[in-house]
Amino acid sequence: MQFASTRNPEARVGFNAALSQGLAPDGGLYVPTEWPPLDPATVPADLGALSGTALALLAGFARGDVLEPALPAIAAEAFDFPAPLVPLGASGRLSVLELFHGPTAAFKDFGARFLAATLTRLRAGATRPLKILVATSGDTGGAVAAAFHRKPGIEVTVLFPKGQVSPTQERQLTCWGDNVQSLAVRGSFDDCQRMVKQAFLDPALKQRFELSSANSINLGRLLPQAVYYLASSLTVWRQHGERASYVIPSGNLGNATACIWARALGAPIERVLLAHNANRTVPDYLDTGTLRTRASVPTLASAMDVGNPSNLERLTALFPDAGSLRGAVSATSIDDAAIRARITADLASYGQVWCPHTATAAEAYARLPADERGRGRWLLVATAHPAKFREIVEPLIGRELAVPVNLARLFERPVQCTEIDASLGALQAVL
Repeated sequence: MQFASTRNPEARVGFNAALSQGLAPDGGLYVPTEWPPLDPATVPADLGALSGTALALLAGFARGDVLEPALPAIAAEAFDFPAPLVPLGASGRLSVLELFHGPTAAFKDFGARFLAATLTRLRAGATRPLKILVATSGDTGGAVAAAFHRKPGIEVTVLFPKGQVSPTQERQLTCWGDNVQSLAVRGSFDDCQRMVKQAFLDPALKQRFELSSANSINLGRLLPQAVYYLASSLTVWRQHGERASYVIPSGNLGNATACIWARALGAPIERVLLAHNANRTVPDYLDTGTLRTRASVPTLASAMDVGNPSNLERLTALFPDAGSLRGAVSATSIDDAAIRARITADLASYGQVWCPHTATAAEAYARLPADERGRGRWLLVATAHPAKFREIVEPLIGRELAVPVNLARLFERPVQCTEIDASLGALQAVL
């Protein structure tokens, strides 16, 4: 099985090389050169134990690779927490897919733990450490730091925009120490992402370090996220004989791309609706046919504050123009006022408390025409536990949120962080 750069289809590597490199040498993102055959009828769909589904989905991509024999153990290690489907409302046609039951209470735990399990095995016996650079708008960095903390032979540097993540998210980014270095960048998430990409292409840094990424630009972060889309869509299909449609909170588009890839593999998925916050790059591209990236705008749904989504490059590798992409997904933009209103409304309607990102998806669903909501089976993708955003959510619902044990533990750890300018030179200096 081979993976090619989005910028040069002839630049191909195997599974373990794609995971280790993160970014292709030409700056492109790795994509599969084929979709390995997958018979959904043979795939287990247990949302309480996803390791079997993970093994079925990932086996084709690791075929013939040095990681293939270790894949059962890797899947068991990475997918050891559930992704339950919770019905909402009386119609029976709406559910929420809860992806926040992992160690850092966010969906990115799935991919981060898979990547940590694979790279730890690949690095066994290496003579110098692998340095992982990760830009984060909130949840990615916490999940990666937790997954790689104290893993031998691997050092992690996390870059996050100063003052633009929630206090709980910042604690998750800065409480590790040991082999995890945290950098508060005086800039936006887009600045952080740009610095990481520049570092990968910098000859001096490439000579000094073995560099890799743990953002969703890394194939090892993205592929595991397709697992819960395969499992949940098969659950809906087997229970109701209908394809599942998803409303996905979207920023850097890794989660959305994982859903599209799951559908390409044969998962019974109907519609994919991308719920963006006030950062309108993708909705505007689909509306106008012209791609115009821009500086990100700070919002309540901070993990989605992305003006130049990296994984749009993967989506346009499959769908080269706005017209073809429009046939695969739809997208809408939700402002902060609507996010606040939806958190309050759905507590009353469903007894559910959303984080701002999940509320963005819930509002996008609520705006669908009634006949569309009445057709098919809709799944809201809940990407983070609301307790990660207590400062936003608690004033809206008028009560305190119970904090999961895994989040509460973070506040017992000391904070370590370095503040830097938004430049490659500043990153080079701390590395």
